[in-house]
Amino acid sequence: MSPIPAIGALAGPPAPIAPISAASGTTGTGQAGGAGFGDIIGKAIANTEQAQSTADNLAVKAATGDLTDAHDYLVAATEASLTTQLTVAVRNKAIDAFNEIMRLQA
Repeated sequence: MSPIPAIGALAGPPAPIAPISAASGTTGTGQAGGAGFGDIIGKAIANTEQAQSTADNLAVKAATGDLTDAHDYLVAATEASLTTQLTVAVRNKAIDAFNEIMRLQA
Protein backbone atom coordinates (compact mmCIF):
# COMPACT_ATOMS: atom_id res chain seq x y z
CA MET A 1 0.00 0.00 0.00
CA SER A 2 1.51 3.33 -1.04
CA PRO A 3 1.43 6.39 1.23
CA ILE A 4 -1.22 9.02 0.61
CA PRO A 5 0.31 12.10 -1.04
CA ALA A 6 -0.08 15.39 0.80
CA ILE A 7 -2.73 17.81 -0.38
CA GLY A 8 -1.13 19.99 -2.99
CA ALA A 9 1.44 17.36 -3.98
CA LEU A 10 -0.44 16.61 -7.19
CA ALA A 11 -0.98 20.20 -8.35
CA GLY A 12 2.19 21.77 -6.97
CA PRO A 13 2.66 23.98 -3.97
CA PRO A 14 0.29 26.92 -3.50
CA ALA A 15 1.63 30.38 -4.16
CA PRO A 16 2.83 32.14 -0.99
CA ILE A 17 0.72 35.09 0.11
CA ALA A 18 2.50 38.12 1.57
CA PRO A 19 1.06 39.61 4.76
CA ILE A 20 -0.85 42.87 4.47
CA SER A 21 0.44 45.83 6.41
CA ALA A 22 -2.29 47.48 8.50
CA ALA A 23 -0.64 50.90 8.32
CA SER A 24 -0.16 51.21 4.57
CA GLY A 25 -2.67 48.73 3.12
CA THR A 26 0.02 47.26 0.88
CA THR A 27 1.56 43.84 0.91
CA GLY A 28 4.42 43.14 3.28
CA THR A 29 6.92 43.17 0.41
CA GLY A 30 5.93 46.65 -0.75
CA GLN A 31 3.98 47.65 -3.81
CA ALA A 32 7.04 48.17 -6.03
CA GLY A 33 8.48 44.66 -5.73
CA GLY A 34 5.60 42.64 -4.26
CA ALA A 35 2.57 41.01 -5.78
CA GLY A 36 -0.58 43.11 -5.83
CA PHE A 37 -4.05 41.93 -4.90
CA GLY A 38 -4.88 41.24 -8.56
CA ASP A 39 -1.77 39.10 -8.94
CA ILE A 40 -2.62 37.10 -5.83
CA ILE A 41 -6.18 36.51 -7.04
CA GLY A 42 -4.89 35.55 -10.49
CA LYS A 43 -2.52 32.99 -8.99
CA ALA A 44 -5.29 31.60 -6.79
CA ILE A 45 -7.56 31.15 -9.81
CA ALA A 46 -4.75 29.50 -11.76
CA ASN A 47 -4.13 27.16 -8.80
CA THR A 48 -7.84 26.31 -8.73
CA GLU A 49 -7.85 25.57 -12.45
CA GLN A 50 -4.75 23.36 -12.08
CA ALA A 51 -6.30 21.42 -9.19
CA GLN A 52 -9.50 20.86 -11.18
CA SER A 53 -7.53 19.79 -14.24
CA THR A 54 -5.53 17.30 -12.18
CA ALA A 55 -8.71 15.88 -10.65
CA ASP A 56 -10.31 15.60 -14.10
CA ASN A 57 -7.29 13.78 -15.52
CA LEU A 58 -7.23 11.33 -12.60
CA ALA A 59 -10.99 10.78 -12.94
CA VAL A 60 -10.50 9.77 -16.57
CA LYS A 61 -7.67 7.43 -15.57
CA ALA A 62 -9.86 5.90 -12.86
CA ALA A 63 -12.73 5.39 -15.31
CA THR A 64 -10.48 3.72 -17.87
CA GLY A 65 -8.73 1.55 -15.29
CA ASP A 66 -5.32 3.18 -15.78
CA LEU A 67 -5.17 4.59 -12.24
CA THR A 68 -3.21 2.32 -9.91
CA ASP A 69 -4.11 4.05 -6.64
CA ALA A 70 -7.63 5.38 -6.09
CA HIS A 71 -6.36 7.53 -3.23
CA ASP A 72 -4.65 9.81 -5.73
CA TYR A 73 -7.99 10.67 -7.29
CA LEU A 74 -9.67 11.14 -3.90
CA VAL A 75 -6.97 13.57 -2.77
CA ALA A 76 -7.05 15.49 -6.06
CA ALA A 77 -10.85 15.71 -6.06
CA THR A 78 -10.89 16.94 -2.45
CA GLU A 79 -8.20 19.51 -3.19
CA ALA A 80 -10.11 20.75 -6.24
CA SER A 81 -13.29 21.03 -4.19
CA LEU A 82 -11.59 22.95 -1.38
CA THR A 83 -9.79 25.36 -3.70
CA THR A 84 -13.03 26.02 -5.57
CA GLN A 85 -14.88 26.69 -2.31
CA LEU A 86 -12.12 29.07 -1.18
CA THR A 87 -12.11 30.91 -4.51
CA VAL A 88 -15.90 31.34 -4.40
CA ALA A 89 -15.76 32.56 -0.78
CA VAL A 90 -13.09 35.16 -1.63
CA ARG A 91 -15.09 36.28 -4.66
CA ASN A 92 -18.24 36.65 -2.55
CA LYS A 93 -16.37 38.69 0.07
CA ALA A 94 -14.90 40.94 -2.63
CA ILE A 95 -18.36 41.53 -4.10
CA ASP A 96 -19.78 42.25 -0.65
CA ALA A 97 -16.97 44.76 0.00
CA PHE A 98 -17.54 46.44 -3.38
CA ASN A 99 -21.28 46.69 -2.73
CA GLU A 100 -20.63 48.15 0.73
CA ILE A 101 -18.28 50.78 -0.74
CA MET A 102 -20.83 51.69 -3.39
CA ARG A 103 -23.56 51.98 -0.75
CA LEU A 104 -21.42 54.30 1.36
CA GLN A 105 -20.77 56.62 -1.59
CA ALA A 106 -24.47 57.08 -2.37
